[in-house]
Amino acid sequence: MSSSATGPAPDRCPGVFATHQAADGRLARIRIPGGVIDAAALDALAAAADEFGDGAIEVTGRGNLQVRGIEAKRVDAFGGAVNTAGLASDADHDRVRNVAMSPFTGRVGGLTDLRPVAQNLHTRLVDAEWSTALSGRFWFGLDDGRGDMLARAADVIGAAVDVANSVIVVDGVRVGEPVAHSDLAAAMVDAAAVFAEIADGAWRVADLDQERRSELLDRLGPSDVAAPDGIVPESRVGWFTQTDGRVLLGAVVPFARLTAEQARFVAAIGSPVTVTPEREILIGDLDEAVADTVVRVLAPLGFVFDARSPWTSLTACTGAPGCSKSLADVRSDLGLHVAGLDPDEGPPHPEHWVGCDRGCGSPARAHVRVLASSDGYIRTTRGD
Repeated sequence: MSSSATGPAPDRCPGVFATHQAADGRLARIRIPGGVIDAAALDALAAAADEFGDGAIEVTGRGNLQVRGIEAKRVDAFGGAVNTAGLASDADHDRVRNVAMSPFTGRVGGLTDLRPVAQNLHTRLVDAEWSTALSGRFWFGLDDGRGDMLARAADVIGAAVDVANSVIVVDGVRVGEPVAHSDLAAAMVDAAAVFAEIADGAWRVADLDQERRSELLDRLGPSDVAAPDGIVPESRVGWFTQTDGRVLLGAVVPFARLTAEQARFVAAIGSPVTVTPEREILIGDLDEAVADTVVRVLAPLGFVFDARSPWTSLTACTGAPGCSKSLADVRSDLGLHVAGLDPDEGPPHPEHWVGCDRGCGSPARAHVRVLASSDGYIRTTRGD
């Protein structure tokens, strides 16, 4: 999106208070900085989804959560419940809290633990008066040196280069001098502030024309410090041993859609939960006996802990009837497709099934788009 003679198009990216009208009701998106939500907040969100929405919580492609099917007259009540759970800020800053990070950070691998940085970044964004000028699509990435966030197209990324320092990457370009991890959040906010000054209606860095993009990079200054290469992550589904010897469990659910009941069972474990941009659900800090029990309880409820499952690589948009633009009930069709697959063949190449050419929810990684049409589904390759 770029500004034009008629002015920039309005940013309708949904939040908790500014919701989106879909065919199945209002849709609210809950920003989860760093993808981390504690057990009590998840339980409260499950209750809100049950009372005010369609009874489910969806994981988005930016590691956030959303609830569908909210009646217009109940949006304020839903927002109040989410705010009470500590999952929202004031209405003006709610949609700017887009912070994704390496999901394994601080637990499995990586150069440093970026969880404190994510919280610091979130706090600084909410405290800044100017940050309300950022669109709901502008987002920040924190990469702990493994390259998983650098593989995604975040606007401002902080990437660890050693155990003490990080570099700033803006639209794929390294800028400025290395900063200590403790100063990373401030440096990222400063970079976003420069963007806001020159954005002139642009939603994201990639929307800037060449002149303003050059101005942005010139003001931030070039960097000679190398950042890690962006690497599409391996599946985070399964049983992983943390650095401290405890266990992290990674799972997916079909269509990245948690029922309120499923969410309550996860919350009952009592551990913080991380949702990822690949729509995985990570439950960490478990001892082995508890982890074994968790798998035994959650697997029959529909959680998939097997990295060979097709649900680790098959996703879909909402489709009909929830979306009025969709030409098909995409999720039902994908479910039938999965039922016909041979489980011994392992997961197929990543596919994303969509009901129209907007391709909502498309993954950042290379994948096959399966597009509904009046003549059936059409397959095209997307990405590298």
